Amino acid sequence: MATVLVTGCSSGFGELTALAFADRGDTVVATMRRPGASAALNARPEVVQLALDVTSTDSVDAAVAEAIERTGGLDVVVNNAGIEVFGAVHLLSDDEVLRQFDTNVFGVIRVVRAVVPHLLERGSGTIVNVGSIAGLVGAPYGGIYAGSKHALEALSEALHFELSHRGIRVHLIEPGQFATALGSNATIAAAMPAGSTEHDRLTRFRAAQRTLVNGEPAPASVVADAIVAAVTEQPPRLRHPVGADAELIRTTKASMSFEDFDTTMRTVLDWHE
Repeated sequence: MATVLVTGCSSGFGELTALAFADRGDTVVATMRRPGASAALNARPEVVQLALDVTSTDSVDAAVAEAIERTGGLDVVVNNAGIEVFGAVHLLSDDEVLRQFDTNVFGVIRVVRAVVPHLLERGSGTIVNVGSIAGLVGAPYGGIYAGSKHALEALSEALHFELSHRGIRVHLIEPGQFATALGSNATIAAAMPAGSTEHDRLTRFRAAQRTLVNGEPAPASVVADAIVAAVTEQPPRLRHPVGADAELIRTTKASMSFEDFDTTMRTVLDWHE
């Protein structure tokens, strides 16, 4: 059994991942900005809950140190904490861009910086970064979110080359659309208020996207199961697309020029604006 630290556990992928590892009998440290925010985790007293805000180096360092002290050492670290900011690239403010990257990119770097020395000292370990199929495709009004996930693609690949020869495995999970609070809790650029032309176009595009999953995203537990499977997979892979839409987008884009991909996806989505 392993000792697993997961970030962003108040809901969604993080909460379900913590529960999935706990169900296996692993020792789980579930972290979030406000411990106690998850009723499901509160019902599992064996799961350690710690405060961790990925936008604060001090918070990350303190939480990792406490997790190591309380468990005796970490084997698996899951970087799940993330947010989503929607908006046309030219309408996003500096603060909105910074908020997106501070959580999704700088937050991962802060956690990696805190845990890698410990894993190197132990001579083994696994880092799982929860990315997105948006790391491969920049969708309308999702450019800044996609940019953060593209960055995570590059960081994960570099970490693989930097750490694999020293016994540390890196996995990148690339989910498509799933039923979580991420989308419903997303921020929309202040320059795109409800009723504006750009806001209305965003709404139409998001409706078109849902046709890829027949209007009903799969349960988020599928991603949690994929994370657990990645940790135990032999031989290990770096990238793990999850969901039929993720597989479709990934294979379609890889098989043709961008111009042909553009035409194909507009046809599939019936999106010709």
